[in-house]
Amino acid sequence: MATVILDAGHGGKDPGALGKTRKTDEKHIVLSVSKNLKSMIEKEYPDVKVVLTRSTDVFLELKERAAVAKRNKADLFISIHCNSVASTKAFGASAYILGPKSTRNPKNTSDYFEKSQSVAQRENEVIVMEEGYETKYTHFDPSTPEAYIGYALQWKAHYESSLLFAAEVVDKLMTKPLQARKIAIDQDIFQVLVEANMPAVLLELAFISNPNEYKYLSSKAGQEEIAERLFQAFKSYKTQYDMSLNLDTEQPEPALPAPQAQNSPARPEPVQEELSSYYTVQIMSVAKLLKAGDHELKGLDAEPYRPEGASAYKYIVGKFKTREEAKVELRNIKSRFPQAFIIYIEK
Repeated sequence: MATVILDAGHGGKDPGALGKTRKTDEKHIVLSVSKNLKSMIEKEYPDVKVVLTRSTDVFLELKERAAVAKRNKADLFISIHCNSVASTKAFGASAYILGPKSTRNPKNTSDYFEKSQSVAQRENEVIVMEEGYETKYTHFDPSTPEAYIGYALQWKAHYESSLLFAAEVVDKLMTKPLQARKIAIDQDIFQVLVEANMPAVLLELAFISNPNEYKYLSSKAGQEEIAERLFQAFKSYKTQYDMSLNLDTEQPEPALPAPQAQNSPARPEPVQEELSSYYTVQIMSVAKLLKAGDHELKGLDAEPYRPEGASAYKYIVGKFKTREEAKVELRNIKSRFPQAFIIYIEK
């Protein structure tokens, strides 16, 4: 991974969610978290370019936030926000990726924007503060539900990568004193994610409107701890991302001498006996258990694996005695899951 963009939400004339003092408005909290996270990434990974969309209290248009990412050819876009509602009882952190529809709850067949439209609309309302927004966003009216339909092709392009990072955030960030909301990973049409058009996640760290979460969010210690947790999520995601790139650049395996069926790549047979350790191909990591045959598995016979102490499920395909056998399977999977990579599991 070469470049990551940290987007501190709001700024300048747009304070975001209001704190008890102007210094604890959302725009200041998320900027502090972003700066801390930037320092942590740069210290650990000096070869990674970390760019802040804003480093001071200035107003920045949504298009410009995404343009920063595009100019820098970013590999990951992280937009950081705080939540707020009328009730003081609402609590919890959540991660949003670009997407229109629920797939995890079989009882919920409605679009996600029906569930989380109020959050998306609040974050998108900044559009009307921009000069000439009527011509800049002729295809997008932030006040109407109809504006949140029609991005199906775009969100699919970076879905797995965005979901993978969101799952790492759930695993690393959402522990006490922060908690995950009932649906920790949501999908919705946030305009800043639409404009970014790359692996991207919008984070709502917690509720400023909740007194307990506000106390944590507005403290220097809380902001540093949140940044540290986000760094651990980034670190885990980067490891997996880099592994997938390294495997892509490896030399192809020599042709097998045995005759092969026409147009059918050689596939190793997974071992049948129970092994204490094995190589396997990880295709994704998600916060909730998926049902067998879920369309997100794209027809693969994948099974869940959750390491001890982890909150996310890693979906794996095959169990192989050698890394070379797993690499053959990986090549067959790459067309459906470009970010798939090999892992070694030792029980």
